[in-house]
Amino acid sequence: MKIYDISQEVFTCEVFPGDIPPSRRIINRIDDGDICNLTGITMCAHNGTHVDAPYHFYRDGKTIDDIKLDKFVGKCYVVFREGALSKNSAEDIIAEARSVDVEAAKRILIGGDMFVTLDAAKVFAMNNICLLGNESQTVGPIDAPAAVHYELLKSEVVLLEGIRLKNVTEGVYFLNAAPINLGQADGAPCRALLIDIDSNLAVNGGN
Repeated sequence: MKIYDISQEVFTCEVFPGDIPPSRRIINRIDDGDICNLTGITMCAHNGTHVDAPYHFYRDGKTIDDIKLDKFVGKCYVVFREGALSKNSAEDIIAEARSVDVEAAKRILIGGDMFVTLDAAKVFAMNNICLLGNESQTVGPIDAPAAVHYELLKSEVVLLEGIRLKNVTEGVYFLNAAPINLGQADGAPCRALLIDIDSNLAVNGGN
């Protein structure tokens, strides 16, 4: 089967303005006579490819460890758009995804240099999707992302931000974007993967 890694490498990843960047500290080194190599890491939970939980913007919202894993794992639909994603564009994406695979329409990944407008966020929230992914470090406009987060997270649409879809084409895939289990955290990094379902079916004879 074909597996696509749609994650950023952590230490060279993009960082939202104002967040601390990831850094590493060498604790033990075999070349220095230690028994093993050992690395310490400092980072923000929202560095690189990561997910947002409702607690990120809501005092009483669910934290990462409270969210069921089936939000992050399952069929998804990949599309590409540019610029400000409008209400009409969001409606078209939902309709297109459902026409191809109803289950995949629950998890929408949008590639391209785009951001979700508040009107588009309302469409996704009203359609009860599980997850919305994008390539930017924030789902909304970078200079004013709060309103879009409020709209989506209040409906418990988890956000998968900072993905990389340059090697992926539009269509249905199986997504695994399970976050690191950070208890009581507002977000967490993840190693997001896409599995090409069509390739998998071909390998298994269509079963």
